[in-house]
Amino acid sequence: MGKSSKNKKEAVVMSNEELKSEIRRLLKEKNGVLLAHYYTIGDIQDIADFVGDSLALARKAAATEADVIVMCGVHFMAETCKILSPKKTVLCPDLNAGCSLADSCSAEDLKKFKEEHPGYKVVSYVNTTAAVKALTDVVVTSGNAKKIIDSMPKDEKILFGPDYNLGNYINSVTGRNMLLWNGGCHVHERFSVAEIKKLKKEHPGAVVMAHLECKAPVLKMADVVGSTAVMLKYAQESDKKEFIVATEAGILHEMQRTCGDKIFYPVPPEVSEGGVGCSCNECQYMKMNTLEKIYKALVNGSPSIEIDEKIRKKAVKSIERMLELS
Repeated sequence: MGKSSKNKKEAVVMSNEELKSEIRRLLKEKNGVLLAHYYTIGDIQDIADFVGDSLALARKAAATEADVIVMCGVHFMAETCKILSPKKTVLCPDLNAGCSLADSCSAEDLKKFKEEHPGYKVVSYVNTTAAVKALTDVVVTSGNAKKIIDSMPKDEKILFGPDYNLGNYINSVTGRNMLLWNGGCHVHERFSVAEIKKLKKEHPGAVVMAHLECKAPVLKMADVVGSTAVMLKYAQESDKKEFIVATEAGILHEMQRTCGDKIFYPVPPEVSEGGVGCSCNECQYMKMNTLEKIYKALVNGSPSIEIDEKIRKKAVKSIERMLELS
């Protein structure tokens, strides 16, 4: 009774559908685009302007006339958007949405390595911070890593980082002996080989698909090995009806949306945090993106991403080099 109408309005909690409507209204009002990584929740993917992998999203946003980019993914992805779109406002709904893979290689440690190993070319996976990209000769994605490594001289001394599993796979298919950074994605490293065997027994006709960030024993069991985009494309074009999927479970939303007549089985992790196996393997950082946080970011114009211009200019060169080679 004693509250003002203003306070009552502020206290109203919107439903998911109301939040979706308000987000789309605000995007139109502010000339913004909403980007959603495949690993974000379905509700966010459903209202995004673009859904995809990190670098592809950043490039699409850069090609638009938008003034505001909302990157629903993790922090390094928002940085990549800012690297390619320095004049646009880049919003990151939750600055605490980090990445275990990006965190496994700090700019300080990479700088020290370069000082101790003169003559090495640094090839960095896109899952890295802007500061690491600034120390990198060429950035790669899981989709173009092999092509770019193949384009380099056979006797080139290469440090590949930070994903050890991806680098190990590229070594195995190119005959290279790149020095590998010992980093990894906490999601892709814990897929269970035993669970894949179990799923294959239960669904003998299913195609096993695995992301290149998975460990070697998992990749050896896969019929299809590739990036998230490669797996999605394969599922869409295949005449098979069942698929066992070893990547972050968020991709199943897009797979099911575009392949309505097919069935997808997520591979569980080896052991959940509670010590009991669960039915999926999710990135808690990706799931930090919520409709409410997106709404608040658009209303407040923050949190926004800023990158030192000297670092940004160095970082963009490593991406431009990738585009030249791929």
